[in-house]
Amino acid sequence: LEHNDSRPSTSTQNEIDDKEDDVIKAILRSKEIVRTHPPNISLKNTLFDICFHPIKDFIALGSVTGDVLIYKYDNEKNKLVSTFELHKKACRDIEFNDEGTILYSVSKDKTIMLSDFETEKLITIFENAHDNPIYTMTVIDEHTFATGDDEGTVKLWDSRQQNYNSIFSIKEMDDFVTSMLTNEDKMFLVCTSGDGTLTTINMRTKKLHVQTEDYSEELTCLGLFKHGKKILAGGTKGNLYIFNWGEFGLHSDEIPSLNKNPINCMIPITENIVITGSEDQMLRATSIFPNQHLGIVGQHNLSVENLDICNNGTIIASYSYDGIVKFWNTNYFETLNLSNSIKGGKQIRMKYNLPSSKVDNASDFFADL
Repeated sequence: LEHNDSRPSTSTQNEIDDKEDDVIKAILRSKEIVRTHPPNISLKNTLFDICFHPIKDFIALGSVTGDVLIYKYDNEKNKLVSTFELHKKACRDIEFNDEGTILYSVSKDKTIMLSDFETEKLITIFENAHDNPIYTMTVIDEHTFATGDDEGTVKLWDSRQQNYNSIFSIKEMDDFVTSMLTNEDKMFLVCTSGDGTLTTINMRTKKLHVQTEDYSEELTCLGLFKHGKKILAGGTKGNLYIFNWGEFGLHSDEIPSLNKNPINCMIPITENIVITGSEDQMLRATSIFPNQHLGIVGQHNLSVENLDICNNGTIIASYSYDGIVKFWNTNYFETLNLSNSIKGGKQIRMKYNLPSSKVDNASDFFADL
């Protein structure tokens, strides 16, 4: 009897297997995530500050241990490339100079350190720089920087000074200095404080210029907008106060809070749009002119504590006490049409998600039906 084998030949079976492999590969490729931003960085130790390198694709993380961690980032992965072992206590603020060659760091241990970013060698250390733990700092120009401490003292420093003493010191605030900035003129240093004041110091005359009355909330953060002509200050009741540069005594406009949650940090995205990080775990975008809340940029599982923007302005990073640094692609703000305001009441505006958010809007779902 002839035996009719209905099974395909070996070569035919191999062809079928190859086609199935191609199908499986195609399915797997279709499920691959096309990243437009780096993946998360998960950390064991609490951070106090994050800072992008101004030229290269590095991000520096200031740790509660006193170390500064340097990560190389891209859309595929993040790699820890260096650890600067600097301070004995928490590293509270870190900044780069404009060229990215010097890393500035201040600490709860009252020291200021300037480190060579390439060689990782210490350039200068200012020991016992303040009588109280240093909370914040800002780099003013090639040689000058300012620091503020837990008790409201501000000091101005020149890295060329051989005696390691500040060139100016003033105490006009009754609580910790939360944030400081200046504009291109480098004449005024604007500071916010936990005492609820905005304090402006004339750096040329080395005197107090003006101080506001106490606001009904701590002022926590500052941003510069409209090519240095406008200042934005955020507070612990979630309000945003707009000041004209040069008119520091009283705000010219106010953007009321949506939900009364404290604003912990902010970063300018354009000359007209700010992203804020709040205690309600959300990153929100707000337009200054016209004054309007634009929506949710992203979210964490705990309070958002730090924000920064990368060297080309397309990626922001945020840190929360959930121990995660997250990255968000905010390139869409360059073409965002502000005339298309969010329709609906306060609750709708509070929950509206922008393209970078991990959450879709219900209206987006129904729009596809």
